[in-house]
Amino acid sequence: MSASTDPTQLSATVLAALLAAREVSSEEVTRAHLARIDALEPRIRAFTQVLHDEALAAARGLDDERRRGDVRGPLHGLPVTVKESLDMAGMASTLGVASRRDHRAVSDAAVTALLRRAGAVILGRTNVSQLLLYNEARNPLFGQTANPWSLEHSPGGSSGGEAAAIAAGMSPLGIGTDIGGSIRVPAHCCGIAGLKPTLDRWTNQGSNSALLGQEAIRAQVGPMARSARDLALVMSELDPATMAALDVRVPPFPMAEPAGVEVNRLRVGFYCDDGMVPSSTAVARTVVKAASALRARGATVVPFTPPGIPDAVYGYFAALSADGGATALALTEGGEGAEVDVSLRSLRTMATLPPVARRLAARVAGLAGERRLQRLLDVTGPKSVSELWRVTHALREARAAIASAMRAEALDVLLCPPYATPALPHTASRDFVLAGSPAMLWNLAQFPAGVVPVTRVRADEARRERPRDRLEKRAAEVDARSEGLPVGVQVVGFPFSDHVVLAAMVAIEDELAGEPDRPVTPVAPPALAG
Repeated sequence: MSASTDPTQLSATVLAALLAAREVSSEEVTRAHLARIDALEPRIRAFTQVLHDEALAAARGLDDERRRGDVRGPLHGLPVTVKESLDMAGMASTLGVASRRDHRAVSDAAVTALLRRAGAVILGRTNVSQLLLYNEARNPLFGQTANPWSLEHSPGGSSGGEAAAIAAGMSPLGIGTDIGGSIRVPAHCCGIAGLKPTLDRWTNQGSNSALLGQEAIRAQVGPMARSARDLALVMSELDPATMAALDVRVPPFPMAEPAGVEVNRLRVGFYCDDGMVPSSTAVARTVVKAASALRARGATVVPFTPPGIPDAVYGYFAALSADGGATALALTEGGEGAEVDVSLRSLRTMATLPPVARRLAARVAGLAGERRLQRLLDVTGPKSVSELWRVTHALREARAAIASAMRAEALDVLLCPPYATPALPHTASRDFVLAGSPAMLWNLAQFPAGVVPVTRVRADEARRERPRDRLEKRAAEVDARSEGLPVGVQVVGFPFSDHVVLAAMVAIEDELAGEPDRPVTPVAPPALAG
């Protein structure tokens, strides 16, 4: 089977067109993806469950429907995958902890039910970071997912299994969740596209979290795929107006079509560094390259950095740690085989330090020149109700200030890094949480944000000059091992301008198509052979 006829080598948009034209059947497409899963999964370990029999039965039934002229829409017969944290009837969403192994869902998450209603074929469920709380895809129940570009690297997280499956050609389309970059960072690390919609633009019913009841910063369900056009396809098909009937949090109006956006009339801001962890050379170059791509499409492009980023990011950590980690860490206790992943241990220690010990540790960090660690220690830990309210108010003020500054510059979208570095070597997320600040900002702001692949790390970019402290030394170690890895750009828009974000992503994709250093998926490096 050639690349042009192998369904696993084609995008979701192309597959949907072939299915609609009856040039290929859903059973053929599903079988091809299941065969690729069988071949690659032992090395990638992207899945927590592969639904071989269920997927094939569904595909045959959908083919029968198509023969009768009963077609549900463009997703009819298309294989998809779903993050393990999203409910599926009769299955456990474990979040990688033993205590949740027997918590079986009684019904599908709303987005899963809508996928089935649209005729999608669910191939399986994909791996996550334990408790969905760090930028890798590893947990004691299902092991460690590898990045298809380099088996020694993580695919990012927490939706890393989803990104790895799509990048390796085991799935053309998937659904993830994002509370601090959990869709966008894996997309960046694996050379695919992903979108965190505006908060509640898509339904979040049935999406499980380790931080139930925490409302200051909420996770958002969103799509992941090989191209921005694929994202636009599924965003249009799983329409928010339909979701509103299932979920009162979703505003009951449809999403505008990205194709209707005039990219040449957009005003685009960009920045390469958010003032937290300095961006890798390749990451900064990627933002400039994406800005040039939109300029070539006729957009007006200007430098712009949102105000108050450090304060906002530290507020993010202050809010999420307000219970001292008790809610999340309680899930790691009990159950046979209970274990805490190495990347969570430092977070657990930091969140549960007694106040006196925390102040002492912060002072020691400051005296050692670790100013970012000092402030992180200062803001994390348990808080009174009034303290949490102050933090939440400050986050809302930060959101308003960012929106006001963007409006003052008449911006439509903003380009920035998704993460401070390319993909991390396995376990490198430990003590490196601030590297995720470029994505976290847009969770606290609740703006839509997507990532589209742009380039790959050059040999002369696999280094970092004069790292100053422990955090930057870790970044230098990551950079030193990054040659050849994919790099994406983050595209941000105003709330409910998800279609504008997607239009800009498609324009970047189209402008850079065919460039030799652009990441192309699916990828199967020599390490996967055999």
